[in-house]
Amino acid sequence: MNLFESSFDGSINLLPFDGTVNYYGVILKSDDADFYYTNLLHSIEWKNDEAIIFGKKYITKRKVAWYGNMPYQYAYSNITKKALPWTKELLELKNIIEKESGEQYNSCLLNLYHNGEEGMAWHSDAEKDLKKNGTIGSLSFGAERKFSFKHKENKETVSVLLEHGSLLVMKDQTQSFWLHRLPPTKKIFQPRINLTFRTIVE
Repeated sequence: MNLFESSFDGSINLLPFDGTVNYYGVILKSDDADFYYTNLLHSIEWKNDEAIIFGKKYITKRKVAWYGNMPYQYAYSNITKKALPWTKELLELKNIIEKESGEQYNSCLLNLYHNGEEGMAWHSDAEKDLKKNGTIGSLSFGAERKFSFKHKENKETVSVLLEHGSLLVMKDQTQSFWLHRLPPTKKIFQPRINLTFRTIVE
């Protein structure tokens, strides 16, 4: 199923079963989205992501950053990160999507993809540090990119185009039953910044 539309009703569930994904479309004015994109690009403490797979360390071209209410530790791919204190702009964005989604978040994982060739493989955000079946609010800036879901059992897929300044919310049992990914493409040359607001269990 492909869901490439110019506008969306945020109350509609994009998944056919076993979870809830709401795409709100663009929630920020164009000038505001441009401002936050530029600010995040230059003010965030970006670092290349790392993963340890079968005992070998891999360093990605994609860069990441981790912020939160407290110096939470977050472990994935056998690497543990410690959250940095919120920036003014991140807090502003947190407040905006909390109001939009009706959810509360205490941390944010940021990803910087320099071009379309950088992506993310199939995975689910179900690490033990995260609230089980908790809500994840995903805010996108920069290049528009396709984002896909795949059911873990029957392999059904759903895709949506994430626009500059748009909000996608994943909740309920989504992480238990669905994988998601950002597929690479050679057609996009601009950077994309993605903020995933989430809840760490304290």
